[in-house]
Amino acid sequence: MCCLALLCGCAQVKKTDGDQLYLLIGTYSDGTTSGISVYDFNTQTGKYTWTSDVKNVVNPSYLIVSQDEKNVYSVNETKEGGVSAFKFDKPTGTLSFINAQDAYGNSPCYINVDSEKRFIVTANYGGGNLSVFPLNQDGSIKPISQNINMNMQNTTDSAPPSRIHTVVFMPDGKSLLATDLGKDSIYRFAIEPDAADTFLRQMPERSIALEKGSGPRHLAFHPSGNYLYCINELSGTITVFSHPDDNPVTIQTVVSDTMQTTGRRGSADIHLTSDGRWLYASNRAKTNDIAIFSVDPQTGLLTAAGHQPTGFHPRNFLIAPNDKYLLCANQNANNIQIFEIDAATGLLRDTNNDIALDKPVCLKWVQKK
Repeated sequence: MCCLALLCGCAQVKKTDGDQLYLLIGTYSDGTTSGISVYDFNTQTGKYTWTSDVKNVVNPSYLIVSQDEKNVYSVNETKEGGVSAFKFDKPTGTLSFINAQDAYGNSPCYINVDSEKRFIVTANYGGGNLSVFPLNQDGSIKPISQNINMNMQNTTDSAPPSRIHTVVFMPDGKSLLATDLGKDSIYRFAIEPDAADTFLRQMPERSIALEKGSGPRHLAFHPSGNYLYCINELSGTITVFSHPDDNPVTIQTVVSDTMQTTGRRGSADIHLTSDGRWLYASNRAKTNDIAIFSVDPQTGLLTAAGHQPTGFHPRNFLIAPNDKYLLCANQNANNIQIFEIDAATGLLRDTNNDIALDKPVCLKWVQKK
């Protein structure tokens, strides 16, 4: 698990931590409804209580927590695009707004922060670009320092527009991956650790081309760091890569969204249990379920284990650090379902203990102590 803290540039709640955690929830909001909500959550019982809300933030549809857990950053997913910084107070479980900056990219939908809390990076879906922002020592956001527009890489009239959906740090912390749903590609950027403003350097020779029409969306690393899993939104598949730190090799493609009717599929998110035994993927559109796969620890290959129906339009989900519960944010059902994980089979049991909340789309853990 130690490598995963570098992987996503955020705090990773360890399996040995206490039972009580904070659950942070980002939503689609007009600034007067949910915004960002904080709940207490018990990872042994699955019980929760409301703690606090922040309502003066528009469309915080994706959140990231700094590794020291003192700051939370959100995108503001609008046509204009923005990013916001918050201070997190653990004793009270409350967020306080620090500042915001323009993202210079339409519809930012993903955000990440490096492990040293020097920069944040956003994936701007509508703009097809990555935005990089230096951070001050107090966690506040400086103005944009880099605007990397992937639409400039292929300017022919017939080229599809870039749709950047995810920005994820590699396990060694030396580079970053970005998925381009529009161009069916995964890009790699070197991290310049000593740079004052230029944080990312593109490595076009390290780009990964996926099958046309796949629509790569989110990424997940196996806890060993030996395998990379990509959920493809448009094809409803999962692509498995070996040796992601070196030269990734495609070793398997499996179906996540089993809806065989015509029309667009809608796979969304992907996560593994902390022991690496089980992989889960959410499927939206017409399917509305979570696909369950067992993971071969020697090869990283996936075997289908089942599907769990969910509420309408499941988006982001997360797994408790003790691998006992999976929480799924159903955007259009206005709830978060709490499923208990069967450790022997990987299957999910609905506890029927939903959290009711308007348009939840992003879930994050923070330790209480």
